[in-house]
Amino acid sequence: MKLYRLKIPEIAHAVIDRLCTDDDIEVTPENRGEAEQDLVSIMEEFLRRDWDLREKVRENMANGGIGYEQYGKIRGQMAEEWHHPTGDDVERFMARQFIENFMISRFVEEVYTEDGVLWRKTLKLITEHDVDERELRDEAREQIKNVTEGTVEYEMAFQRSLRSVKKRRGLI
Repeated sequence: MKLYRLKIPEIAHAVIDRLCTDDDIEVTPENRGEAEQDLVSIMEEFLRRDWDLREKVRENMANGGIGYEQYGKIRGQMAEEWHHPTGDDVERFMARQFIENFMISRFVEEVYTEDGVLWRKTLKLITEHDVDERELRDEAREQIKNVTEGTVEYEMAFQRSLRSVKKRRGLI
């Protein structure tokens, strides 16, 4: 899962709203905004830590003279060292963090549902907001069919097209 900053408030609202509607948690109307903000803070902290990891990977690769083709491998190793979730583990990590927050938050009055059930519901809500990156890239490629693949022009056109697709979908 790739977490987009602009999707964060939407995810937080959906989680709090659904869990309150289904009577899994109790949040008073005046505390809903604060409960949502707690979830926003969790996701923003994840993004901050993810950015720090990326910067550290780039720095280590530059200092070690390691080529970019090794980026994924090095990032995976460092993420493991940092205990930072990547890929499909991101949704599960977020769901765990949200539930831990529900248990200690002063803005959540009561938790009525068992942790396991709450975790599955929260995970489902988070994955409903996941963005299919492959679909975005395919749509961007469709827009630049006239440019020869493998060229510098293609890469530049692809990046512009991908940015346009993300912008149109409200991701950036």
